[in-house]
Amino acid sequence: MSVDYKASVFLPQTRFPMRGNLPANEPGLLDRWSGQDLYARLREDGRDRERFVLHDGPPYANGHLHIGHALNKILKDVISRCQQMQGRDAPYVPGWDCHGLPIEWEIEKRYREKGRNKDEVPLVEFRRECREFASHWIDVQREEFKRLGVLGDWERPYLTMTFSAEAQIVRELGKFLTSGQLYRGPQAVMWSPVEKTALAEAEIEYHDKTSTTITVRFPVVKATHPALDGAAVLIWTTTPWTIPGNRAVAYGPDLDYVAIRVTGIADGSLARMGEVLVLAEALAAQVLAEAGITGHEVVATFKGSAFEGAVCAHPFHGRGYDFEVPLLPGDHVTTEQGTGLVHTAPGHGEEDFLLGRAFGLEVPDTVAEDGTYTDQVPIFAGDHVFKVDDRMCDELTGAGALLARGRLRHSYPHSWRSKAPVIFRATRQWFISMEHARLREKALAAIDQVRWVPETGRNRIRSMVETRPDWLVSRQRAWGVPITVFVDRKTGEPLRDPEVIDRVAIAVAEEGAEAWYTRDPAEFLGKGRNPEDYEQVTDILDVWFDSGSTHSFTLEGRNDLKWPASLYLEGSDQHRGWFQSSLLESCGTRGTAPYEAVLTHGFVLDGEGRKMSKSVGNVIAPQQVIEQYGADILRLWVVSADYSQDVRISKEILSSQADAYRRLRNTFRYLLGALDGFTEAERLPLAEMPELERFILHRLWELDGQIRKAIAAYDFHTMATLLHNFCAVDLSAFYFDVRKDVLYCDAPDSIRRRATRTVMDLLFDRLTVWSAPILVFTAEEAWLARFPEGQVPEGESVHRRIFPDTDDAWRNDALADRWRRVRQIRRVITGAIEVERREKRIRASLEAHPTVWLAPEHAHVFDGLDPAELSITSDATLTGGDAPADAFRLDDVPGVAVVVGRADGEKCARCWKVLPEVGTHADHPELCDRCADAVAHG
Repeated sequence: MSVDYKASVFLPQTRFPMRGNLPANEPGLLDRWSGQDLYARLREDGRDRERFVLHDGPPYANGHLHIGHALNKILKDVISRCQQMQGRDAPYVPGWDCHGLPIEWEIEKRYREKGRNKDEVPLVEFRRECREFASHWIDVQREEFKRLGVLGDWERPYLTMTFSAEAQIVRELGKFLTSGQLYRGPQAVMWSPVEKTALAEAEIEYHDKTSTTITVRFPVVKATHPALDGAAVLIWTTTPWTIPGNRAVAYGPDLDYVAIRVTGIADGSLARMGEVLVLAEALAAQVLAEAGITGHEVVATFKGSAFEGAVCAHPFHGRGYDFEVPLLPGDHVTTEQGTGLVHTAPGHGEEDFLLGRAFGLEVPDTVAEDGTYTDQVPIFAGDHVFKVDDRMCDELTGAGALLARGRLRHSYPHSWRSKAPVIFRATRQWFISMEHARLREKALAAIDQVRWVPETGRNRIRSMVETRPDWLVSRQRAWGVPITVFVDRKTGEPLRDPEVIDRVAIAVAEEGAEAWYTRDPAEFLGKGRNPEDYEQVTDILDVWFDSGSTHSFTLEGRNDLKWPASLYLEGSDQHRGWFQSSLLESCGTRGTAPYEAVLTHGFVLDGEGRKMSKSVGNVIAPQQVIEQYGADILRLWVVSADYSQDVRISKEILSSQADAYRRLRNTFRYLLGALDGFTEAERLPLAEMPELERFILHRLWELDGQIRKAIAAYDFHTMATLLHNFCAVDLSAFYFDVRKDVLYCDAPDSIRRRATRTVMDLLFDRLTVWSAPILVFTAEEAWLARFPEGQVPEGESVHRRIFPDTDDAWRNDALADRWRRVRQIRRVITGAIEVERREKRIRASLEAHPTVWLAPEHAHVFDGLDPAELSITSDATLTGGDAPADAFRLDDVPGVAVVVGRADGEKCARCWKVLPEVGTHADHPELCDRCADAVAHG
């Protein structure tokens, strides 16, 4: 009767399940970490270590997290955990941006729904509601971030709206004020008619917009060249609404101009026979064609310098626009588009404003804050600038000024908050000078001292700082830190008194920024000053100044952090946002950058590379991913992508990550099962290990260096790939496959089995630690599963461990080269066996006996090794000479050929190898020699 030897086989045992069931199990681990206060324990562990501080760029507190938030926060978490587990102290203090327009809008929306007028609500009440709104979303986002597995000081985050933060922002502004860098002056700034406030460049995004184009005659009333006498110069613009603000026409002194007389016109043309028109010679053909001018003669050609001193009349002359319009030289005039003569409205364009300032032009107040013309604008008072195109064209036509009208689709500035188009509008605003106190120079010098990852970030931010205008820091809104400045009504100069700033800051620290509105100004001004002599500014600060100041009240304001930060990390759009505002704020007050390194990531797109949009229906929310897969899958997606570029996500991509996760999880499960009952007494020293184990230890040594290098480069895509490939290729497809027989069937005290389990213990030790910053839940689950039930030390966690040092004695380059060749040859053998299985000539590899022909260069590769053991066959023969023509070969492994035959002998009932010795043991006639010995001494 056949004996059942199953009980004598050392099958793996583990309580670590194959299926992770992450959505259900991850919350329990979060509770465990919260209960043991893991973050505080890590701070205690790192008390005397070198500190690494990643300063959190504040997300905005106004809604649920989106997938971009997940990418950003997970990357930050992975970095901080990697630094902590490499032996540093890596605290992470999350933060939130709490002021600004989006929150105001939500409160205003509530008012409108209730029929209330925001302007009738007391300012302090309005600000209180904004503060409560932000607090609500901070609480919501906090829990959503924690669910991602992000570990931080969640009970003590930094908020830009705490009283202490607002007070410090006041102090930071005060430094710019007292140093003379903060000033108020007229400027043509980006203005949002929808939001009724000035916007900085960082708040602008560009979208395509179709605009009305017009070509307009400006009649010359003072000629400086004979050809200009009785002529009209032509301007072209995409903003017809700016015509009422025109005060000059700009020309290029070195450009070539032409005066032409109209001799032929097409039907419908607005041109007039015999009139003389002046424009750039290079653009004449295109302009005349668009105007329907079919015939012309050249009256004269001349350089632009001939315009010097010439004067035109406004197209609406005689209807309230009775002023001279001088022709002025401008470096910005080109022949790329238009007419080569640029309509100049000093109140509605940056170059226009600068040209007007240089020549003392009037800056008329033509457009109100809501985008309508002011009462003093003839003809168009009360019209909205975005709705006036048709009327403007009609009026110009009636005045005989319009020559042509068209349509142009072009890139146009929009507010990134409201998505509505903006205008240039001249107003008096508060600025921080880029030149006073050499702020631009300091910022450029600081950029060169910072490490930028990727390196292209350096040139990007440098080019922005080199050309950026003065920093516009004022906003005409209510919810934010006020510009706490008093202006002398007689001189118009701001009061630059440090004691006044200190008194304001103290009050704000006690009551919040509302103190600026509720306390008596005399309290701030101090004795000897009459409040009637000063204007108390009511504008609020640009929220970029808020976030740009976070280094001062977070990095400098907490003893668990350090200044400057080791790293800032945000999306690539922050070169013109937070990275730049922090740089300028810090350079303006401290002379250098608040960060040592800056890392940027791309944006999240759908699987087809499209921007996510609710209307398209391609939005994937992190909450959805967690509910279906678990947070570890989301974390694996983040690090598996090359986030230096834009990152794609889709159901198919997430499914692929779930497959990759299962391979990593099964690696942990296999190791845990194989290590069941392992003790220190079983451990084998390196010198006594078989060659295969020494090769695997070399691979561990190699991988340790590669992972540390990837972490130093913030290259987690490479780190994740290294871990996955090692588990899938080196372990599952090779080492585990080869050593399964040894684990199951060798005697417990055999050298091979002890060596295998020793190496597997080292593998588990390193793989759980290396994976812990990425798969925070799974690594902890696997590490806890290593302990007997109920014997986990209190407060212990895989996340408190340090990356183990790897013994240089494990390195063996010669052995690695030999085993590289062994594995190449093994691929040919296993490929040949797979053909036999596919053709159903054998059912399992243990039924096979491959004969392997090796060319001379491979003759000694297997010296001292058992090719049958490595091929998972019952026998194998190595030979030289010429192989049969029909032998199996692989093109990329020349010099190796294989023919597979059947193994001789009977099948061992315990290890299933087919061997001639089966049947020779009287006590165990169904076993081979090894298994008979193992059972006899088991």
